[in-house]
Amino acid sequence: MANKRDLKKDINYVFGDIIEAAYLHQIANPEQNKTQTEEIVDEAIEGFDQLIEKVNQRNLENPKDHFRSVRKELEERAQDLVEKVNAL
Repeated sequence: MANKRDLKKDINYVFGDIIEAAYLHQIANPEQNKTQTEEIVDEAIEGFDQLIEKVNQRNLENPKDHFRSVRKELEERAQDLVEKVNAL
């Protein structure tokens, strides 16, 4: 398992790329309603905050399982957000 710092970087990069893709779509399609992309960005920011909070938890009984579940949740949220961006 990678260390906590690498997991934080992964979370940052994944959500950053999703936000960037949403804004690029918004710039490329200025005639479309911006509320959908703004909702995706807001959801990405909220997901980022929640996952970072989980990574920063202390006094865990089983840190390996905890970080494994955080990584799985990251993948699920990212997949959901990417599908939303692609549906725009």
